[in-house]
Amino acid sequence: MPAARDSLLDAAYAALEVRPWAGVRMVDVAAAAGVSRQTLYNEFGSKQGLARALVRRETEGYLAGVERILARPAADAPPEGRDPESAAERGGPAGVPEDAQARLAAAADWTLRTARANPLVRAVLTGCWNERLPSPADQSLPLPVPGARTGFPMVPPPVEAPLPGPSELVGRFSDRAVAALEADWPKEELTELGSACTAAVRLTLSCVVAPADPEEVGRLVRGAFAGLPRHPVAH
Repeated sequence: MPAARDSLLDAAYAALEVRPWAGVRMVDVAAAAGVSRQTLYNEFGSKQGLARALVRRETEGYLAGVERILARPAADAPPEGRDPESAAERGGPAGVPEDAQARLAAAADWTLRTARANPLVRAVLTGCWNERLPSPADQSLPLPVPGARTGFPMVPPPVEAPLPGPSELVGRFSDRAVAALEADWPKEELTELGSACTAAVRLTLSCVVAPADPEEVGRLVRGAFAGLPRHPVAH
């Protein structure tokens, strides 16, 4: 039930905005989503399963935003401090190597603003979980047998891959950056491009931990490309 699942995750996130996760009740999440508690347990198996699905959705949503921004030509990438979703989704000429700095800076800005607005994304990016959020230890434990404490007969949820941590997110962000930019770089310089992207991503995440002015973050990210040659590939 994709629609019910999305509604339940929306309700769980809304509940987390007003009370600690320990105070979020499954019955209230189900009622807010307009479905039965049976449906909630069928979808997630337990409160732990709901938390895991919620963290995964917010993390994947953040990474999808990174990918959207990196895929835009630099002329379409919003400047630092602007909402990337307010920029028109439109096509344009393929970027050139100089555009890499602007695209990475825009993705860095998206990362900082998303981390400020979304406590789950911030926790995943930094590895710092507070008492208001689902316990990170719960995210790595096997899910309990559905129905063991709820009284509901349910189908066990599918086995899921572990949730990503900060180190994995660095790799996934860097991989997306290289994939978006590599067509405009000579093949012999792709290793240097990968190193620059990784450095830019690590700088970005360090600024999530220790917030900095957006313009300063943009300068730091651009600086990761300072030593790279700038010869566009002909298309």
